[in-house]
Amino acid sequence: MKAKDVMVRDVVTADPDMDVVDAIKLLAEHDVSALPVVDEDGTVVGVISEADLVPRVEGDAATQRPWWLEALTPASTLAQAFAKNHGRRVEEVMSTQVVSASEDTPLAEIAALLEKHRIKRVPIIEDGELVGIVSRSNLIQAMATSGTPSNVITDSDRSIRLDLLSRLGEQSWTDFGSRNVIVADGIVHLWGLVGSPEERKALVALAESVPGATRVSDEMIPAY
Repeated sequence: MKAKDVMVRDVVTADPDMDVVDAIKLLAEHDVSALPVVDEDGTVVGVISEADLVPRVEGDAATQRPWWLEALTPASTLAQAFAKNHGRRVEEVMSTQVVSASEDTPLAEIAALLEKHRIKRVPIIEDGELVGIVSRSNLIQAMATSGTPSNVITDSDRSIRLDLLSRLGEQSWTDFGSRNVIVADGIVHLWGLVGSPEERKALVALAESVPGATRVSDEMIPAY
């Protein structure tokens, strides 16, 4: 499997000029640990995550250094730390070192990136633009679906997935397209929380109606 086979395409993003408080609200509202920061040209310029916000929550006491350590710390590093703790806009707080991958990156390499950089999700970028995101939960879902993240996905499977995601995007009664769908061997696997048992049934029916889908594996959890 590759990134394009599991990535979420409807990505929630932040703007560099957005107020940090609004970014925090987005993290909570969408239950995600990080947001890609995208400028007006569609370029990913950073990532704002829980890790960037923790020092703000803990307060200045948690970031105070011994005088001798501050004396040995480069001024640029101290300035960056101050901005993260006191900045009001996303660009003042975000991490500018973006670890990313392409749509054709194998999931095994995505897993290695997550482990190496101790991050929870990787933005997927093509031609400089954000096209999706792969999280640790997506990798776990892929492994549960196929038994191994290196399982081969056919062009037919990818066509079914894109068709279903397009249909989901047209529905006003659900935002399930922002969660995860995996198609392997013609079987549509639906993962994640849904708002109600009724939404769950409707999603299964929608997936069953996609040409080429042979079966729907319902892995969803409805809210009651």
